[in-house]
Amino acid sequence: MKIIAMKSMEIEQINDLVMLARQGDKEAFVQLIQENKISLYRVAKGILQNEADVEDVIQITILKAYEHIRKLKVSEYFKTWITRILINECTTVLRGRKRVVSMESNVNDLATIEDTYTNVNLYHVVHSLREKLRIVTILFYYEDLSTKEIANLLALPEGTVRSRLSKARLQLQKKLNKEEKVGE
Repeated sequence: MKIIAMKSMEIEQINDLVMLARQGDKEAFVQLIQENKISLYRVAKGILQNEADVEDVIQITILKAYEHIRKLKVSEYFKTWITRILINECTTVLRGRKRVVSMESNVNDLATIEDTYTNVNLYHVVHSLREKLRIVTILFYYEDLSTKEIANLLALPEGTVRSRLSKARLQLQKKLNKEEKVGE
């Protein structure tokens, strides 16, 4: 019962911060960013992998969120809203990258990425998924978003999200089993 009361208190505090930020309170906006910075980092890192790109995208996301916070209609959706901005910025970076270098040449560079995850194999296997599957996997497993929240965030039908998660699970299982056999 205490956990439920704490959660509702946290939601109220976040709603209050969003209301203040929408009214121009810079400190409230900074607090909202502090509350969500780890989540934003994980999503950006999961999509882009390149640390410099991740930092740039997060900065652009924060700037755009600050400029457009007044347009946020429902305070409870702040995290979803700012994550959507982040994903859009990540997509822009990926599109720019594809014009310069093919993504396949970057797959070999994955081994050089500094990694703080405890299960490095899983990290690399998740990041070897196609972008569409990787994004839903990261949002579902790393950010604990429901399929409905992911569907709203990505503007997709919920069935599409479930289908992509299912495909991702199958590919992850195959790749992990393949790596396990190679390691034996």
